Amino acid sequence: MVDIATDPIGYSRKVIGEDPLSTLLGIRVEEVRESYARASLAIKEQHCNFAKRAHGGVLFSLADQAFAMAVHSRGIKGFALEIKINYFQGVEAGETVYAEATPMDIRTRVSLWQIDLTTESGERIATAQGLAYLLA
Repeated sequence: MVDIATDPIGYSRKVIGEDPLSTLLGIRVEEVRESYARASLAIKEQHCNFAKRAHGGVLFSLADQAFAMAVHSRGIKGFALEIKINYFQGVEAGETVYAEATPMDIRTRVSLWQIDLTTESGERIATAQGLAYLLA
């Protein structure tokens, strides 16, 4: 198993990035570096709601995954205290959505992160903010 203390990037990619729900949904790790993560999800019909658009819960899960990888990439375990998301437009099956997490403010015990969800063309479809409690 990859250790967060000796390989925080590897830990974020492997342990966090390949957790059971992410694997079930088909979320892919695109990039992880210190205080940054990018994940993607190719939207399939089973990810969609009655309106044939990606379900908000699926998009939220993608944002949460990028957030978790970014938080842990610093070598400190943590967990989400709160995540807030705003949806701007829907996406259909066949499209790929990317979630990119970057820090807004990092303190000793808490950190605030911005998570932007975009299409392949770079169009923003949602944005989220995540507050993490750090086990420092």
